[in-house]
Amino acid sequence: MNTGSGLRTILSAVLAAALCAACANDTSTRAAEVTHDGLERVAGSKVERAWVKPGVNFSQYTEVSLLDCFVSFRRNWRMNHPGVRTRDMERIKSALSEEFRKVFTEELANGGYPVITETDDHVLLIRPAIIDLDVAAPQTNSGGRSDSFTASPGVMTLVIELYDSVSNEILARAIDRRRARNVGNIQWTTSGTNREAARKILSRWADLLVSRLDEVHGKRGG
Repeated sequence: MNTGSGLRTILSAVLAAALCAACANDTSTRAAEVTHDGLERVAGSKVERAWVKPGVNFSQYTEVSLLDCFVSFRRNWRMNHPGVRTRDMERIKSALSEEFRKVFTEELANGGYPVITETDDHVLLIRPAIIDLDVAAPQTNSGGRSDSFTASPGVMTLVIELYDSVSNEILARAIDRRRARNVGNIQWTTSGTNREAARKILSRWADLLVSRLDEVHGKRGG
């Protein structure tokens, strides 16, 4: 049994729950330029909202440690999908969390920022959460076939926090909501198309993170 992995999963879930509460407070005061934990609002960010701690030298971070992605559905989502069981929701959450790790690990590594498990001065700790997940027409494992047609596989919001892996000091926070885009017209939504739509959103988020790291390392202009 990998107790270390289990502990990281539990820690991620507990911390993400606190994060969601903090984000709710930030959302209610969207005009605030400084958050409760001393982060300052970033003007002209490529994501919906972003805050950073003044004076942080992000160029010192060359590797990344990635916590498991916490996933939560939009409130009352299940009421609109009565055929979905608890185990279906758990399967969706687990699959999305795994896909997040896979996509971000690939994109970061390709960008020259390896994802490792060690703690060090040059390691940036990333704590992600996907909240308000709204899968438009999820495929369940129930008996019988149910054909669902939809204009979009769903919507989800990323809340990502960056920490110094040694001190656990928070360095930055970003919040971004994305809706999946269809290719072509109305499509038949299955678990396969939902996964592909989610992967496209995750890839976009991962690319934005890599781009920002490239900027502070002088790899790209900006």
